[in-house]
Amino acid sequence: MLRFVILLGVVNLFADLTYEGARSVTGPFLAQLGATAAIISIVSGAGEFVGYALRAVAGYVGDRTGRRWPLVFAGYAINMLAVPAMALAGSWPAAACLIAAERTGRAIRKPIVQSLLADARHEVGAGRAFGINESLDALGATVGPLVIAGVVAWRGSYRAGFATLLVSALLCLGMLAYTRRQYPQSAVIEDEGPHGGVRAFPRSYWIYLAAAALLGFGFVDFSLIAFHLESHRTLSRELVPVSYAVAMGTGAIGNWALGSLYDRWGTPLLVGSLLVGAAFTPLVFFGPPALAFAGMALWGFNKGAQDTLLKPAIAPLVPASRRSTAFGIFDTGFGTAWLAGSIALGLLYDRSLTSLVTLSVAAQLAALPLFVIAQRSAARQRR
Repeated sequence: MLRFVILLGVVNLFADLTYEGARSVTGPFLAQLGATAAIISIVSGAGEFVGYALRAVAGYVGDRTGRRWPLVFAGYAINMLAVPAMALAGSWPAAACLIAAERTGRAIRKPIVQSLLADARHEVGAGRAFGINESLDALGATVGPLVIAGVVAWRGSYRAGFATLLVSALLCLGMLAYTRRQYPQSAVIEDEGPHGGVRAFPRSYWIYLAAAALLGFGFVDFSLIAFHLESHRTLSRELVPVSYAVAMGTGAIGNWALGSLYDRWGTPLLVGSLLVGAAFTPLVFFGPPALAFAGMALWGFNKGAQDTLLKPAIAPLVPASRRSTAFGIFDTGFGTAWLAGSIALGLLYDRSLTSLVTLSVAAQLAALPLFVIAQRSAARQRR
């Protein structure tokens, strides 16, 4: 199963190289097409909402039909091909539709891929499996913005950057086909344990979801950060995607370590990581260039902690036969909160940066005690 985890991680390396490379310049590209700061934040939040809202449906369909690989292939195909199509967008509404399409493809495949990774938790370790995958994700997400930065510096065009990403998109789909041939039946049959006949998810699961929702509400999307860094001339046009690469590079290193440590330390590691990561907001919005880069490193660390540590905590709470559904519902709740937060933060941006930073940090910190409560509830549930 370790080889399967690594192969799936390589698939996601090329996937993240593609869509995170595009994401590093989405904000400035939308602004170039005439979008305002509020529109950029709302489009980004709406895209994330679509990308999360559909996960509950995709996870449910995957669990009910057992046909996980066809859904995975469909999701990756939509996810990948929408990105180079951005080169053809002639207006910000057209670009917004492609952003939504890219997020839709990711929504279709994400909960099922998470379930496939969770299948390996007994042989590889839940934290390690998700940590390896997220590290390779972040490696791709580090290279992608650097590729875009190079193309933008060379050609002076965001469209040329989007077109270049067709290469990594095709590599992702080719690697996925290879992985499918190597592991046509990747699922591990697990003992359903005490949850096997229970249809409702436990209380601890819903507390985790509430905590994650607060986290998503307060987490500022990079599109708004990129708009701010460029419009306020904190960073030059070419350095904005480099700042995103710094964030993803920090995540690549952090994810590997966090995933391995989680199997030993659990919830305290999650809470401590998110506490440190919450400091990104004042640094990116108030700091000079050096502190803005430091803030982006913390932004990447925070995002990596979310991606690496939240899902291993959910896996043991629900039966294997409903795990894709559980991941999908969890992501849908997170995405709904992200949309609400993106709207609120986008509207605050033009009125008060201080209020934006205060709301962002407060929401993230409010999530931390809920994670502790959820962990204690899960411990009582296991007794």
